[in-house]
Amino acid sequence: ARTIEDAVRILEVIAGYDPADPITKVCQGKVPDNYTQFLDKDGLKGARIGVFRKYIDSPTTDPEVKVLTEKAIADLKALGAEIVDPFVIPDYEKLIKNIWCNLFRHDVNNYLASLGEDAPYKNLREVVESGLYSPYIEGRLKRALEVKLRPEERDPPCLDLYQDSRNIAFRNAVLKAMAKHNLDAIIYPTWSNPPRKVGDFESPAGDNSQYISPHTGFPAITVPIGFTDGSLPAGLTFVGKLFAEPLLIKFAYAFEQATKHRRSPEKFPALQ
Repeated sequence: ARTIEDAVRILEVIAGYDPADPITKVCQGKVPDNYTQFLDKDGLKGARIGVFRKYIDSPTTDPEVKVLTEKAIADLKALGAEIVDPFVIPDYEKLIKNIWCNLFRHDVNNYLASLGEDAPYKNLREVVESGLYSPYIEGRLKRALEVKLRPEERDPPCLDLYQDSRNIAFRNAVLKAMAKHNLDAIIYPTWSNPPRKVGDFESPAGDNSQYISPHTGFPAITVPIGFTDGSLPAGLTFVGKLFAEPLLIKFAYAFEQATKHRRSPEKFPALQ
């Protein structure tokens, strides 16, 4: 999406129950018919927002990303938000340890099977044997092939985030920390570092989108906060509680409209 409004219009189309995705059962009766009604330029007034500094003050955080994030926090204050800084999730490292389940092989095989006779490959092994992929991801693909057991057969089993005890514990810890400060949302840089070049496995990656939102089920939205190295975009992520999409839309839209950080990519003109 180019803008928050674009993202909201897409959300209106894709949000809701999908029989092919059992986890979406929890959203039944909780999805508004119209998300665009929450596009509010004054949406940050009175909002209580926590700053998750673990992703900002990391020793490997890019200095430019840190400067842009601090400026964004100041902008949020100026726009009427009450900032709680720092926001801490007690036992964060302990809670996220071993929280991941590698479902890549399982999910890719299911997807390819759903294509029927039109599938270019029948399973992940055929994809790997084809060699038609960047060397950058070769190791990850081959490691995925080593996962033999189905998700429910593993020890502990890989369950969805509403049944898995590790995800439940993490979600409860985040909720408790937010409740302690009566927060509407928490924020952190979407990435703590500029993107690495293809093939660079050594530079810090800084991807902050792999834990809090995916393993709690909480909604998240990212908004531009400026550029590093002149042309590489940086973003700020807002995370809210379950089904707090309306609030996040208000916050992100108000910030976007006030700061206007986005600019069109120089080498990619608008589509006709």
